[in-house]
This record gives sequence, structure tokens and C-alpha cells, in this order.
Amino acid sequence: MALSDIPYLTNPTHSFSIHSFVPSDQPALPLDIPPCRVTPHRFHFPSAEQPLRIQIEGPLLALQRLLPGVSWHVPQSFPLPGGPKLAALAFQAIYGRNVRPNVAGDMVVRDEYKGWLVEARPKEMIDYYGVTFDHLVPTDDTNPEVLQINIVEIEDDEGVYANKHKPFEIDPMEYIGKKVLAVPRCCQNRKGTTDRVRVNDAVNARDGR
Repeated sequence: MALSDIPYLTNPTHSFSIHSFVPSDQPALPLDIPPCRVTPHRFHFPSAEQPLRIQIEGPLLALQRLLPGVSWHVPQSFPLPGGPKLAALAFQAIYGRNVRPNVAGDMVVRDEYKGWLVEARPKEMIDYYGVTFDHLVPTDDTNPEVLQINIVEIEDDEGVYANKHKPFEIDPMEYIGKKVLAVPRCCQNRKGTTDRVRVNDAVNARDGR
């Protein structure tokens, strides 16, 4: 199937017409970050003591399955209500535990990315979202190491895009209605050579640096 046939990624009108992106009472699905399937990478999974900046992002379709009761309507103040919740889900999946509120810097939300749905104008609406958070990163570190994670939408196209752009086979039936897949950069075809610069520049810009 050609990329042009994958509606939620290449046809925003499909997203605007078919998907409402409103909170629901559906049960939440778990976030699944499988073990490294290519070459074991030191950040897949990272040491709990390693200072690290993490960005996780994905289509709103998939995020709503993780956080069905959350509103992603904009404008809202930074961060959107779902940002810290998504960060907490990612933190638990990465480190195998919840955030420790009594530990300074255990998880600190630093930035967010909004993918605007042009077809919705003049209404302000997004169909893609990402949040960046720090784990034990010193406040004066403007260039920490970065882990990029992408949430993969599988249900809307039954895994076509996922299997086209990942270096390993994904069984859609393992995920549809059961869990939501997220893949670190080391297990993607894209190399992510600019991830560290891109993510850190965005955080520094938000901080006015």
C-alpha cells in the first residue's frame, strides 16, 4: 500500500472528518515499549541513574487510547493536561516504576510539541502531540543526552505504516484493542542524527536561552 493510502498520516481531512479527538469513557490501553529488537542500545532501556532527556510523541488517535479521558483541546496553557500524564506513562514503561515525587528531578516536564490540523481552521485543533521531560538532568545542563520515542498508530491502518517504516515485523493483532506500541529511535529506520540538537534547542528556546 502506498503512503498516500494511509489516511491519518497523509490525509488530514480524514482526521478532521472522521476523528473527533474528544475525551471518552473507554478503558485506557497500556503503553508498550518492547525490548530492543535491532542492536541493543544503552538507552533502550537506560540506567535509572543516567541523566536523560526524553521526548515521546505520536498521533492523537493513539494517545487517546492511552489517555481516553484527557482533553487535547487547544489553546490551553503549557503543558496541555495530557502532557504530564503521557510523560508519566512513558516514565513507568521505561524505568519499570512510577515517578518518585520526593526525588528532585525524577521527572520534570520541559517542553511539548503540537501538530496543528490545518483543515480545522479557524478552529485550533491538533492531531499530533509530543512531550519532553527530564530525568535527573541538572538544571544548568543545556545539552543533555536525548532519548526519542515515537508512538505508532496501528489500528487506523491495521499496521501498514508501522511495518513499512520499522526494521522488524509488527503483528497488528498483538496491539489492536490491547495495547499501544511505542518505539525508541534505535528500533526505527530513521537514524535520528539531529534528535539531540532538535529536542534540546526546543527546550532552551522555551526557557529563553
